[in-house]
Amino acid sequence: MTIYREGEAHASELRESAAAKLSPQEEEHYTYADYCAWDDGKRWELIDGIAYAMAAPSPAHQDISMELAFRFRSFLQGKPCKVYAAPFDVRLNADAADDTVVQPDLLVVCDRSKLDDKGCKGAPDLVVEILSPSTAGYDRIVKFQQYLKAGVKEYWMVYPEEKNVQVCVWKDGQYFIMAYAETDTIPVSVLPGLEIRLPDVFVEVLTPVEGAVSADAAEATISPSGS
Repeated sequence: MTIYREGEAHASELRESAAAKLSPQEEEHYTYADYCAWDDGKRWELIDGIAYAMAAPSPAHQDISMELAFRFRSFLQGKPCKVYAAPFDVRLNADAADDTVVQPDLLVVCDRSKLDDKGCKGAPDLVVEILSPSTAGYDRIVKFQQYLKAGVKEYWMVYPEEKNVQVCVWKDGQYFIMAYAETDTIPVSVLPGLEIRLPDVFVEVLTPVEGAVSADAAEATISPSGS
């Protein structure tokens, strides 16, 4: 088990962060109000005012998302916490600059006062991101730091090709990072009593056809305004 203290990361990961950005539009600083005005039909995220274009998910990504969502939703029936799947806006700093808006693949919110008709204001209790080759650095570095700063208690990074999961749990002022293999079972820290069997999650995941181009192979390179 690897332990990170708040704000820490491996030097090699920090060097990787420059390559982690997904078609960032750095010329302008955007806010949530700008974000809401975009009508180009594409998915975007804002990180500290910078817009990032999001690719369409692959079949493997969707298989995993649906399997996990089903298990979370089944467990949460009749309980106060709620699970949501992307696209679902999470405004991590809505009470401050309001310039960071993300769409986690899955999230669990237990404080319903954070929910409004536009999504979630503030940190969810749990976030799941399903990584692809084009988003791995972005999810592992850029978004991880945002979730840490906002106070997310549990963060899952799912690797479809490797069929494993890294779980980051906030405890005693630091993140504990645990790795789970395809045959393991994950206890959900923020939802005592729920355990996720990874064999059930990965059993339906499609193996990419050799030579096929994945859905996330290309990213949009135009700005939200179309220029």
